[in-house]
Amino acid sequence: MTFLPRSIVPKAPPIKTQGIKTKLVPLIARSIAWDGKGRWIEPFLGSAVVALNIAPQRALLADTNEHMIALYRGIQEGSITGPAVRKFLEREGAELLDKGESHYYAIRDRFNEQGAPLDFLFLSRSCFNGMMRFNKKGGFNVPFCRKPERFRPALVTKIVNQVEWARRAMDGKDWEFVAQDWRITIAGARSGDLIYCDPPYVGRHTDYYNGFTDEESDDLAQALIGTDGSFALSNWLENKYRRNDYVDRWFPDYAWRTMSHFYHVGPQEALRNEMTEVVILSPCAAAPPGEPVQADEAPLPLFETSELSDV
Repeated sequence: MTFLPRSIVPKAPPIKTQGIKTKLVPLIARSIAWDGKGRWIEPFLGSAVVALNIAPQRALLADTNEHMIALYRGIQEGSITGPAVRKFLEREGAELLDKGESHYYAIRDRFNEQGAPLDFLFLSRSCFNGMMRFNKKGGFNVPFCRKPERFRPALVTKIVNQVEWARRAMDGKDWEFVAQDWRITIAGARSGDLIYCDPPYVGRHTDYYNGFTDEESDDLAQALIGTDGSFALSNWLENKYRRNDYVDRWFPDYAWRTMSHFYHVGPQEALRNEMTEVVILSPCAAAPPGEPVQADEAPLPLFETSELSDV
């Protein structure tokens, strides 16, 4: 039995980023053909939502955002647990309720000085619109969401459950989390590996950590086309205003799988319109369209009402 394609009812990760792929996980999982014997490689880990839902046995998970990598290493190694997260968020949430935005900015200053993963988690879930943005010096600079009551018991419990789910997803598996440039990650791919690539979208200004230029997007396309592994690349295809010529220019002869949806995390209303997403597949990675897929054994309820709005 092949590892992919299969049917997945997705769960959300403990961290939030703009462009999060929770809603695209079913499309990704049913579009890729892969036996699961090599490594699942992600050069742009982001929130880790795809890797956590796909849950391969072996994975190389990379990002230039060392704070994201540190968070998931902590969960993997057991230094960040559900009970520890609950205790931290209940304590800091009470301070936030008492002191308001001044406490948010105190946590932000502390994080920018020390880089503690739990402070990173706190900021991700209490900043404006669930944004992840850093200045040129590497400092987290998103303002407060203006909700001092942010960490109500229900949200704290949800985040704790998401941390525990992430721990279970990687438990007993050979996953390596590394902070490194995407070029190094892709260069290490070998035959049998599957590269899932979710870069900052060209022309969308949604980068969450550092600069990613149009020239880098072109370099990425060439690296994927030349890799020894198979690949699946996520990007935007079109919206009501325009079409992404990057996709047409670099991948006209590759298999495409598409779906339309709305993004709910972002700084501007203009970035929250309906968009057609595309998953581009190298020849060996393309599952036949409409092929029956195996289902995960224990499907979970699709999205809670607040799953995409509690940012």
